[in-house]
Amino acid sequence: MAAKTQTDKIILGVKVRQFRQDNKFSLAELAKEAKMSVSYLNEIEKGKKYPKVDKLEALAGALRVPYADLTSKELSSQLAPLRDLLESNFLNDLPLELFGIELTKVVDIIANAPSEVGAFIAALLELARNYAVGQSSFYVAALRSYLELHNNYFKDLEEAAETFAKRYEIPTKPPIPAEQLGTLLEEEFKYTIIEDGLDDYRELRNLRSVYLPSSKKLLLNSRLTERQRAFLFGKELGFSYLKLKHRANTSSLMRSNKFEEVLSHSKAIYFSVALFMNKEQIILDMERFFRRKEWDGHAFIDMMMKYGASPEMFYHRLTNILPQFFGLKKLFFVRFVHDTTTDSFQIDRELHLDNRHHSHQNGLSEHYCRRWIAVSILEQLHELQEAKEEVEFVVDVQRVRYYGTRDEYLCFTMARSSYPTPNKNASSTLGLLIDDTLKQRIKFLNDPAIEIREVNQTCERCAIMDCEERVAEPFVVQQKVKKQKVMKQLQNLIDREG
Repeated sequence: MAAKTQTDKIILGVKVRQFRQDNKFSLAELAKEAKMSVSYLNEIEKGKKYPKVDKLEALAGALRVPYADLTSKELSSQLAPLRDLLESNFLNDLPLELFGIELTKVVDIIANAPSEVGAFIAALLELARNYAVGQSSFYVAALRSYLELHNNYFKDLEEAAETFAKRYEIPTKPPIPAEQLGTLLEEEFKYTIIEDGLDDYRELRNLRSVYLPSSKKLLLNSRLTERQRAFLFGKELGFSYLKLKHRANTSSLMRSNKFEEVLSHSKAIYFSVALFMNKEQIILDMERFFRRKEWDGHAFIDMMMKYGASPEMFYHRLTNILPQFFGLKKLFFVRFVHDTTTDSFQIDRELHLDNRHHSHQNGLSEHYCRRWIAVSILEQLHELQEAKEEVEFVVDVQRVRYYGTRDEYLCFTMARSSYPTPNKNASSTLGLLIDDTLKQRIKFLNDPAIEIREVNQTCERCAIMDCEERVAEPFVVQQKVKKQKVMKQLQNLIDREG
């Protein structure tokens, strides 16, 4: 008999329990009829065991059902959505143990739920199919939830980076030379680094690197900056030193068929960032910066450049450090990409700690608020580029108040060219909820030079009617108001008749 998958075991378990309950048998009664132990029968129903043919035949006889009915993958109409969910592979491919969840317990909850739950699952799967919610997007969302669950701080990865730095004598004074990390890859981990390895492949010109596992070759884009090369080498060292087996071959995840690939990618990035920005040193630097009486954008950039970091690396490290060591747990990170050829803005990375904050991807074709610094700074960068100004980074800070709420954030934003990708710029924003802890920690919070603005998510959903930056009509708001008027008129008619 061919090896049975987890899905096969779960479906059999669900069917055995369903047939047992139809016959009004207890576990003990069925076990006695089928001549097997109660514990073994319990393992079958939980989807942990798939018995051999002779035991299956005994079970079918005890349950008074044909052998074929017991062993087929067909489920009752009420449980059909469960089969679809299992065969979608989302549940099977996710390492649910990271979230403290057993797959069999999830199945148990669904199998015992009323039919309405089955209809809900079917609706979710239909939405996923109709809106092309692919596995990669699903895995990235699951990873984000995992990071948020742990406040994006992982002690084991911190310790691994510290141990590695001591073992291979990585200098404590930043920045770490890319050449040293490249030499480590070649000499200690037997890589072959080809500096212009992607130059002959036109379709790959926007990739930063490609790793060929069979030959351990790392093909680089020759247009990479020193900073980008160093970070890539640090990430490859993370893959090797942490012994991460499942990984993508490209520097950024293009498509993932396994959640383990997404998780490994995240761990390697964390390792590289922790290697470049020593925990104790970055804590001291941030304490000094937060004690300033006035906001200083140049000092903010200088601190990042001290470590040879990109804005994404720098902000990644801050999301590790600020919640854990400064008590600033309510924060978000978003990265916007501005396509200057179409003048479109899209969020392609985000993280929300201790809450789902207002600034997040909506997945709709709507126009993000131009009042918000994360978008306006990209417009500013593009204007400088159009004027042929030589600028590597644009940095600014803003206090934003979200329309219709009491929530206010202090947002630190940097914009840069998304080099080597042509015609694209990116802004990285770290937003910290202004609460009592932040007011005590950050001395320049009330610097009058920091702009305070009321913002919203998108123009289409914004009821601020006198907004000069508006680029689209408040269609969603207008539809809502129209519906409210209809409902009010309808209620008036019903009340009058009553």
